Amino acid sequence: MKLGIVTDSTADLPSYLIEQHEIHVVPTVLILEGKEYKDGVGITREDFYNQLPALQTPATTAAPSIGDFLTPYQSLFDSGCDHILSIHVSGKLSGVVNVARRAAQDFPGKVTCVDSGSLSMGIGFQVLAAAEAAELGVEAALQAVEDTRNRTKVIAALDTMEYLRRSGRVPAVVARIGGLLSIKPVVELRDGEVKPMSIVRTTSQADELTLAQLLEVGEMQRLAILHTNAEPRARQLLNEMMKEKSRMFVPRDVLFVNVTAVIGTHLGPHCIGFAAVRK
Repeated sequence: MKLGIVTDSTADLPSYLIEQHEIHVVPTVLILEGKEYKDGVGITREDFYNQLPALQTPATTAAPSIGDFLTPYQSLFDSGCDHILSIHVSGKLSGVVNVARRAAQDFPGKVTCVDSGSLSMGIGFQVLAAAEAAELGVEAALQAVEDTRNRTKVIAALDTMEYLRRSGRVPAVVARIGGLLSIKPVVELRDGEVKPMSIVRTTSQADELTLAQLLEVGEMQRLAILHTNAEPRARQLLNEMMKEKSRMFVPRDVLFVNVTAVIGTHLGPHCIGFAAVRK
């Protein structure tokens, strides 16, 4: 059986891994100053984050259309695929997976849509696990996805609460911290939702807490250091981890990912975090 793998651009997979594993990526939509962009097309992530604080109208996002899924699905079947795994951002954070499911109805029994319960490389590592197990068939690939999901931890230290407040997509977080928008929240992606872990006052305190969470992971199979236009700070996180626990197993290929604008719209610039899969 030939198995095709589809995801969306919130998975944040680097282009070389997309090409290596022949993964089809459906771009989500960024709406900036009234203009729609396909995620990753027409504006770089760096330019987006530089513009974000000064925007007169807050940036927003949207799910792809059904047609955006029908095209890659049909292309994969035309190329000889027998089945497709379509793995997407948490359904509690976005409507992407529901759009994928509607598109899958045009191919009864031939497309399995998976809610990753995650975002950024928390999705990306599940997609990679599926691609690596694809030759073993649908059930093996699904098991690899579930196993990876159960071993994955995603943490982010935000520079401000303002962008989450604007998004309106995490009211529980906003309610819990009230109106204190000048603090530095550290959040975790858990059970498909963004949930507060701690509230600190300074960037250095947020970095220390993020480092502590990274050290708690233990030996790792995969690691991505995530940031929103804050790579020096993100690299410092990894350097500090190696100082604290140099004997910890760290994957050879640690990824540094400037998080896609569609996610960054809701997080804001100058954030750092990680997605780690325990060994």
